[in-house]
Amino acid sequence: MAQFLTVGAVAFLVDIGLFNLLVFGPGHLLGHIPVRAKIVAALVATLVSWLGNRHWTFSERRSHRRRLELGLYATINAAALLIAPAVLYITIYWVGATGQLAANVAAVVGIGIGTAVRYTGYKLWVFPSRPAPAPLVQETRP
Repeated sequence: MAQFLTVGAVAFLVDIGLFNLLVFGPGHLLGHIPVRAKIVAALVATLVSWLGNRHWTFSERRSHRRRLELGLYATINAAALLIAPAVLYITIYWVGATGQLAANVAAVVGIGIGTAVRYTGYKLWVFPSRPAPAPLVQETRP
């Protein structure tokens, strides 16, 4: 779990750093279209996260089917991204808590649930455990 969280922290820094570089950095490359800059940053961060998880966190579980693995990884990330807004929606519209504290608590809870969903999804579907190799049995003759 520590490796997973470390990879996530690095991907988060890549996401925030690249977004700020593209929007506010030298030349303001995508300053006029910040939403696109955010999409680019998120895609690069997802790739960094996949590589980190593939080669470090779940290195003993990775498959040789990289495209399928990356597709599953992206699908789980997309699903998990919907969790935080859903928690916020429930907090505001079902519970009726509309203050800044409630919104931030909902954000943290949503991130926590999303992280758990990602970890579980990666472990079960993206990087499933391989069956242990069958032990070598030697025939003994009387």
